[in-house]
Amino acid sequence: MNEQNGQDGWGRQEHADAVDREMAARLLPDAAVRALGRWWETNASAYADRTPGAHSVRYTPSRWAQIAPWPKALAHTSASGDAAVSRAEVASAVANALQREAFREALVATYVWGKGKRGTPGGSGPAALYKILTFDGLDTALAAAVTALREHGAPEAYAALRGQVLGLGPAFFTKFLYFTGTAVPPAHGPRPLILDRVLARRLRQIAAAVGRESGHDPDGSIATWVWSDSNWTPHRYRVYLSFMRAAAGQLAAHEGWPSGASPDLLECALFTTAWETTG
Repeated sequence: MNEQNGQDGWGRQEHADAVDREMAARLLPDAAVRALGRWWETNASAYADRTPGAHSVRYTPSRWAQIAPWPKALAHTSASGDAAVSRAEVASAVANALQREAFREALVATYVWGKGKRGTPGGSGPAALYKILTFDGLDTALAAAVTALREHGAPEAYAALRGQVLGLGPAFFTKFLYFTGTAVPPAHGPRPLILDRVLARRLRQIAAAVGRESGHDPDGSIATWVWSDSNWTPHRYRVYLSFMRAAAGQLAAHEGWPSGASPDLLECALFTTAWETTG
């Protein structure tokens, strides 16, 4: 399923497909490659293993006191002050939870990591997660996504979760899929990656420049349509994973990026790396 909808959807989709093909051929622009090279210079010691496993997020455990089940890998909610948890620690917690089919516990670990210090009592973090955990079909939906990942692939797992759980959008359920993918490798294709508003805007920036230069999207409206801030289609997620894997290979050929680095290191870097667009 592509993004097409409405009376002129097919025409727009043709333009979107053309921009996707151009992006796949051109990959990251030179300005982005240079910016990512500078990011690596600054962060090489932190990610010496060429993965983002050391990427830590700070959170305030007490703000999540109403949430259960609470993963043991996270600081107890009775703890005072802030705590930190890394991607590697969350990956281990999710792997442990999935072995016990404790899908909610796995989701909590990924959600708290994803929200970090933005979680406030009664706010969008803990309150939203509490409502998600009360959803009757949550366990079924999460289990179906894990099965889809194991038996098919990341886009199918994405499709299995999209629109299934009230309040759980792709910006957060792709975090669940990403960490699940470290324990449950997909049957086919690349492992899941996180896709949120920030990363979509990075891809939108590239798509808009490519569309303008190629003539397929002179005003950037197609880029804005397909790389919107939320609710991406499974087709768009598949395009994203393909682009990120190819872009990681592109970067590996440059001296300013570590050879053999995983695509999720690029995802981690893109989240905090910006560059100027010319033209």
